[in-house]
Amino acid sequence: MSVEQLYQDIIIDHYREKHHSGLRAPFGAEVHHVNPSCGDEVTLRVSMDGDTIGDVSYDAEGCSISQASTSVMCDLVIGRDVADSMALFDEFRDMMESQGRIEPDEDRLEDGIAFAGVAQFPARVKCAMLGWSALRDALIRAGVELPASRDDKE
Repeated sequence: MSVEQLYQDIIIDHYREKHHSGLRAPFGAEVHHVNPSCGDEVTLRVSMDGDTIGDVSYDAEGCSISQASTSVMCDLVIGRDVADSMALFDEFRDMMESQGRIEPDEDRLEDGIAFAGVAQFPARVKCAMLGWSALRDALIRAGVELPASRDDKE
């Protein structure tokens, strides 16, 4: 089996068996994001436990890439502190913006590395980033102070 096929299988598996799908309460903030270029939508809730992301739940409509990416993102950030979660956000975004030119850290991104191939298609990057962007927004709305990101340093 090729690496590309393995990555496609991971995306399809997360699309079919969406981890953490279904809006849950209690939650600290809820956001709704839409990708206007394709119509993908996600409503995402975040619950905090101090500086740790206690839970993320979502309801989504759209392509397999946006829904699978949100599923993977939830697996990665639930139980992590905000600083590490936002570092993962930056790493995932860097991979997505690289157009396939950087090698992702599998130990950090786990199933998220499956989206490295998606990065070669700029029109699909927004699909993969939808849930991640919603998480960042939800954390801000929950009153969480985010660490300085790459964007803040430029």
